[in-house]
Amino acid sequence: MKLDSYWLDTAPPLRSASDGPVDGQTDVAVIGGGFTGLSAAQALGQRGASVTVLDAGRIGGGASGRNGGQVNTGVAQDFAALVAQLGVERASACYRAFSDAVDTVERLVREENIDCDYIATGKLKLASKPHHLAHLEKTAEAIRRAVDTDIELIDGNGIRSEIQSDSFYGGLLQRHGGQMHMGKFVIGLAEAAVRRGAKIYENAAVTGIAKEGGGFRVTTARGEVRSKQVLIATGPSRHGPFGWYRRRLAPVGSFIVVTEPLAPAVLAQLFPNRRAYTTTRLMHNYFRVTPDSRLLFGGRARFTASEQPSDARSGRILHDGLTAMFPTLASARIDYCWGGLVDMSADRFPHAGQHDGIYYSLGYSGHGTQMSTHMGQVMADVMDGHEDRNPWREADWPAIPGHTGKPWFLPLVGTYYRIKDMFY
Repeated sequence: MKLDSYWLDTAPPLRSASDGPVDGQTDVAVIGGGFTGLSAAQALGQRGASVTVLDAGRIGGGASGRNGGQVNTGVAQDFAALVAQLGVERASACYRAFSDAVDTVERLVREENIDCDYIATGKLKLASKPHHLAHLEKTAEAIRRAVDTDIELIDGNGIRSEIQSDSFYGGLLQRHGGQMHMGKFVIGLAEAAVRRGAKIYENAAVTGIAKEGGGFRVTTARGEVRSKQVLIATGPSRHGPFGWYRRRLAPVGSFIVVTEPLAPAVLAQLFPNRRAYTTTRLMHNYFRVTPDSRLLFGGRARFTASEQPSDARSGRILHDGLTAMFPTLASARIDYCWGGLVDMSADRFPHAGQHDGIYYSLGYSGHGTQMSTHMGQVMADVMDGHEDRNPWREADWPAIPGHTGKPWFLPLVGTYYRIKDMFY
């Protein structure tokens, strides 16, 4: 079993990273080489801007290369609850923003000819308890009435046509969305940015950002660059001069296992439509079939940071959950196990805008694959003077009370969620 991301391990190499020192002048310095940063670099380059992308490690090595590979419409919060909290108009705007994000991913895959095994199969949210189905029915009614008619509530009698498991009592199918190979997509997006003139530096951790002469001097482990504008797209970085952002994000661990390749007949029986799946539990699971016929199965097995010993323990918890849902896969070998950090905001919304003259887009809260890619394109517009393009521009973003950057409270949150999940 490899304690590595399946996506990163099976992705092609990045052939166009810059080898020399970081130096010179650039229009935009993008800090973070994940989906947000690379998407922004592609869009800014298309406008004729010079762009320098700086990543502390490898391109896509953070959340962009460590997630479940789902590209779906749907906010992090339950839509019916969101309507009660924000009202129909604002809740619908949030939902449409995520729908637009799916469109952005599909457009980039098509226009840049990115070979990432994209398939548009939609998302099926599975009711883990009988009363969860009743709640999904209310959610479906609210979504259909306000913003999206292309959804379907599947009752207990019909769920077996979608998934062969005794663990579920129905589900909500949202057809607008799909899934792809995250590693191939991140490399394809990086190559697209380079074709537009961007320079990409790996292993170039940013150690300082200073205002200088109407712009910024960005210091890295590989040198310095002077830039007119800066975009922070680091995700939940625990290093570097990003304290203001760290106090507003909780880096929550999410963990994934991937099986050995499974027999086509087994997969056709268990997952006849190969959706992207997620469950309704608070300590929920998400899963899908990979392009090479493996089952990817993930979730917040433990509220802890991602480190190899922790990943292995979380992997054992996930394997137990996989076996409980799909007993026929109990003997399937686990080939990959890894973890990653989700940049969770307190309100579970993305946050994007400008702080102290520096642009940022962060806080995707577990729904970042499509939204981070979309926000890269949006931030290119914002930095070009079109602030009205930012769907999150009016959201306040206070620091998390008592949070100074190290998430000491995560074990307490995990215990609370596990107890609540027993009764929810």
